[in-house]
Amino acid sequence: MRIVAGQHRSRRLAVPPGKGVRPTSDRAREAIFASLGPAVVDARVLDLFAGSGAMGLEALSRGAAHCRFVERDGQALAVVRTNVEELGEGERSTLEKADALTALRRLVAAGEAFDLIIVDPPYDAVAELAPALATLLPQALAPAGRIVLETAAKGGFDIPGLEERYNRRIAAARIVILGSA
Repeated sequence: MRIVAGQHRSRRLAVPPGKGVRPTSDRAREAIFASLGPAVVDARVLDLFAGSGAMGLEALSRGAAHCRFVERDGQALAVVRTNVEELGEGERSTLEKADALTALRRLVAAGEAFDLIIVDPPYDAVAELAPALATLLPQALAPAGRIVLETAAKGGFDIPGLEERYNRRIAAARIVILGSA
C-alpha cells in the first residue's frame, strides 16, 4: 500500500497484520480524494476506525492541516504511529487509542468540529454502529465539511440532514461522501 498523491506520493505504508484491518485500496483512495478536491487543503481531519491510517495520511499528504487518528486496536495504532513517523507527520497528527463512538461522543461534547471525517468501520459492525454514528457525525462536522463513509458494497446507512455528494461502488466497498445540505 502506498500514498497516492501529494507531498508523500508513492511512499509505502505499513499495514497491521491479520484480517482485522481492511485498508482502503489505492484505487478507492484516489477516487475519494479526486472527488473531494481542494476541500482537503487546510482541513481538520478525523479518521475514525483508522486501521493503518492510510486515509488520514493521504489527507495530510494532500495538504490537510491536521489529522486525529482514532483506533481501538493497540497493534493497529502502533502501525499508524509507525506510518506517521516514517512520513514525518508527527506535528500534524494526534493518535488516540479509543473506541470510535466513545471518542466521537467526547469530541462532540467538547465542541470539536472537523472539516473532513473519515468513517470506515468494520463491515460486520455497520448495522450496530449506524444509529449512533448517524446522530453524532453531523454534530462533529464543521460547516461545509464532508464525511467519507466506507461500508460493504451492499451495506451503508443514511445520515439525516446531510446531502449525498458522491456514491460509488469500488470492488467490495461502497464509498459515500456526504456534506451539509
